Amino acid sequence: MAGTQPFILAQAAQPAADAPTVGAEAPATVAPAAPAQVPDGADGAAQAVQSPPPADEVLQQATDSFTTPPSGDIPMDADIPASIDIPVNADPSMQFMGLDLQQGLDLIDKGGPVVIILMVMSIFAVTVTFLKLIQFAWYRVGSTSATSRALDLWIAGQHQEAYDAVSSSGTPSAVVVAHGMRGLLNRHDEKTVREDVERVAMNQLSGLRSYMRVIDSTVQIAPLLGLFGTVLGMISAFQALQDAGAEADPTVLAGGIWVALLTTAVGLAVAIPMAFVNTWFEGRIEREKENMEAALTGLFTRKATDATVRLPSGDGGARVPHAAE
Repeated sequence: MAGTQPFILAQAAQPAADAPTVGAEAPATVAPAAPAQVPDGADGAAQAVQSPPPADEVLQQATDSFTTPPSGDIPMDADIPASIDIPVNADPSMQFMGLDLQQGLDLIDKGGPVVIILMVMSIFAVTVTFLKLIQFAWYRVGSTSATSRALDLWIAGQHQEAYDAVSSSGTPSAVVVAHGMRGLLNRHDEKTVREDVERVAMNQLSGLRSYMRVIDSTVQIAPLLGLFGTVLGMISAFQALQDAGAEADPTVLAGGIWVALLTTAVGLAVAIPMAFVNTWFEGRIEREKENMEAALTGLFTRKATDATVRLPSGDGGARVPHAAE
């Protein structure tokens, strides 16, 4: 015990090297770190480790990583469109063959039932027009080549050849002439043949005039319907003006008037083209009727006045007695 006590007292007397000093408020100082020394022979890799790349390069690399597709997914020769133009206000359901159906719907909405009736009439009239054009082209209405050739053969005495030539044609005039030649070849009375040929001619003309009443009715009724719609619209406009009293707005009256006049405009737009079509068809039918009459007259008279008689020189021709003598 006597030997160990001096050793313990000696340890207690030594100051602790690591113990902080109580009551000392000395500020703690941190020495800056010395920059690393790069030897002169080192390459640029060491400098890249010590200094980070700029922020712009990092952002560009990140963008490229998102936009650049991985190799092997998309072939290098694939056609990638640069941009796709998508119309914002396009409505393909309201477009038909370049026509704006929305304008037609607005017209019907403003015009009312009168405009609907006019449009239905115009559809029927246009359909009949196309059908009549096909009919006239199929029967070659207005062609007289077959009948003229057949009449020349008939007058020349080649009756069977003339009948075969006119029978092969389907024109209305040729059909009528074929009936007349058939009656004469069968030795029927000429008066009977004339009457029966008139029946055939009437049937042919009736076929050409079929459904023409639709076009003619459209020409006559469409303007009247348009005027009727205008009168109804004016009545409604003035009635609204009366109901408004002193607070009536002239712009409202003007709007009602132009909407009322819309039906008249539609009626005229339907009637005017159909009037030209109707006149053209009637002219073709009348011309075909004249061709029938001329061909039948030439068949029965053998074109007696077309023959040229050469008279002797100095002979002025015998005196033709008048029917009254």
